[in-house]
Amino acid sequence: MDWSDQGIVLSTRPQGEGSAVATLLTREHGRHAGMVMGGRSTRQRGTLEPGTLVHARWRGRLPEHLGHFTLESVKGYAANFFDDAQALAALISACALVEAALPEREAHPALFDGLLALFDLLDNPAWAESYVRWEIGLLAELGFGLDLDRCAVSGANDYLAYVSPRTGRAVTASVGEPYRDRLLPLPDFLAGRGGGGPSAVSDGLRLTAHFLERHVLNGPLPPARERLRERYANAVARSA
Repeated sequence: MDWSDQGIVLSTRPQGEGSAVATLLTREHGRHAGMVMGGRSTRQRGTLEPGTLVHARWRGRLPEHLGHFTLESVKGYAANFFDDAQALAALISACALVEAALPEREAHPALFDGLLALFDLLDNPAWAESYVRWEIGLLAELGFGLDLDRCAVSGANDYLAYVSPRTGRAVTASVGEPYRDRLLPLPDFLAGRGGGGPSAVSDGLRLTAHFLERHVLNGPLPPARERLRERYANAVARSA
């Protein structure tokens, strides 16, 4: 078996004395792992950074085998954010979520394109809002799209303010107010009212975390995602 594809490095782990096992999100072959001979060498280190776009060639005797990757770096995104710890944390979090959430070897070309689009937005002042929107897109791609366009109870779309933690459907402020302690806040920037900012982003991260844990991962978020939330919260606290 032999194929070539575009890939985004999600993670690597040591294998043997000098090799590594790399996990990629490939455009046409989905989440796929393979051995990289000499993958722990200085020469290969940059290529195997999470978030690196590569040209990948995979070879294996049978499709179900681990096989071997030959990787050629196309663009390393992580290097753009070595001086921006929050944006780098967002890149690593996105890679970790994709690795944890996607079934192995199931193609998701829209998610591949969306992940690259997110990387391009991480040097924008509104990168955090873009990251929350990306997580909502991840939920939709994996079969649990949130319905944030109109109220689940009244059908109205005026001042949507909450989301049902059970159904993922929006609720207006007037309908949801008596139950606000049992609902998730809907940030203005996700309700089409602009208005991002630290508080709204924190609500957005809480919103997506709830549905990722319950409906995609069936368990806790990857540590990299929790580190992003903590780093963002700490930065907001320092700037207050």
